[in-house]
Amino acid sequence: MAHQGKDADRLCLPSRPGEDAGSYVGLDFDTAYIDGRLLYLAPTALDPSAKFKANIRDMIAGRYCRAGSINTLRAAVSSSASSFKPASSLLPAARICFSQRVPSLPSHLLRNSFANRNCFATMAPNTPYVTLNDGNKMPQVGFGLWKVDNATCAETVYNAIKAGYRLFDGACDYGNEVECGQGVARAIKDGLVKREDLFIVSKLWQTFHEREQVELICRKQLADWGVDYFDLYIIHFPVALKYVDPKERYPPGWFVDGKSKIEHSKASLQSTWEAFEELKNKGLAKSIGVSNYSGALLLDMFTYAKIKPATLQIEHHPYYVQPYLIELANQHNIKVTAYSSFGPQSFIECDMKIAADTPLLFDHPVIKKISEAHNKTPAQVLLRWSTQRGLSVIPKSNSEHRLAQNLDVTSFDLKDSEIKEISDLDKNLKFNAPTNYGIPCYVFA
Repeated sequence: MAHQGKDADRLCLPSRPGEDAGSYVGLDFDTAYIDGRLLYLAPTALDPSAKFKANIRDMIAGRYCRAGSINTLRAAVSSSASSFKPASSLLPAARICFSQRVPSLPSHLLRNSFANRNCFATMAPNTPYVTLNDGNKMPQVGFGLWKVDNATCAETVYNAIKAGYRLFDGACDYGNEVECGQGVARAIKDGLVKREDLFIVSKLWQTFHEREQVELICRKQLADWGVDYFDLYIIHFPVALKYVDPKERYPPGWFVDGKSKIEHSKASLQSTWEAFEELKNKGLAKSIGVSNYSGALLLDMFTYAKIKPATLQIEHHPYYVQPYLIELANQHNIKVTAYSSFGPQSFIECDMKIAADTPLLFDHPVIKKISEAHNKTPAQVLLRWSTQRGLSVIPKSNSEHRLAQNLDVTSFDLKDSEIKEISDLDKNLKFNAPTNYGIPCYVFA
């Protein structure tokens, strides 16, 4: 959130012709986009189609600058820039508040009442949305919550919202949904976002596959998040394990005894999906999907599902491309979300031997060559390899700088030859299998 203290540098952009002097909408620094010499503002508070622009050179010359703010413009702006670039990449002073007079805008453009007061709002960067087969829209780039530490999770979620993330991908098994909800609640309280601005994803753990348990545990997870509905609720793994009472252990993990014993449930994937369809019909989940499903399981699902899954979430990186599974999903208008986009990098901290023995994608000559050619990080190239092919991604980072970088993965294009080079690294190498963690559950056998 932009601050309003005496050191809050501000740029005052001119009113539109015919508009009176009036209240301001303060815009967080990263809401600005630069194209050549023009600065575009598209605040969340206004209809996204409403863009305001001012000449960068005029601002640097001080024409629209309030006293003191000129010193915060510490980078030269190229007049020949030809493509949209985040303002933060050109103007590193991190907390300038741009102001636009908006006294006479039609009321339908305003999402809140801004009359007679200074209002500060952040907007999500220009991250595209994908349209699901049920008509709901989902941000193509989100924030993954796996392995986000409980002690810092609430702050991490809050900072991610400030950075512009709107999709958060959680799960019962991650054990941090209460803290995630705290971060969301703080962001809503501080006026960064409204609930409807966010796309919250959670997943059903396999010990709750019995039909009578699905709604109960979904409601518990909603309570943990502090929300009334999930934007997307997913079957985490296509396997049913014996029920573990949340009062005894939560999250329950893989083992029925909490130690080493795997015990399966008789719940069928069909009955679990039918319970999911009821969740959607009741409004507890706006969209429903699956994760870690094979092509065979999807084909079987199509024989009984009244509502097709809106999304398929899968492990997807250059070492594990799964092209035919993605093609099948595309044929049935099921949007694919890639997790573990960085391959072994995601699993090394899990003490997984197969990950430790695999060359890091960040250091791979092909990835490094392409990242240097585009002046992007290896992470950005790996994420763009997915998003350019129509997949959604859910990276995570605790670094404020990398948070912004990971959002900037749709503003540049790889060449077709580069996409092929990356895809050709495929080893059919899956990391996220229970057996790789020493868990004797053979769901991917």
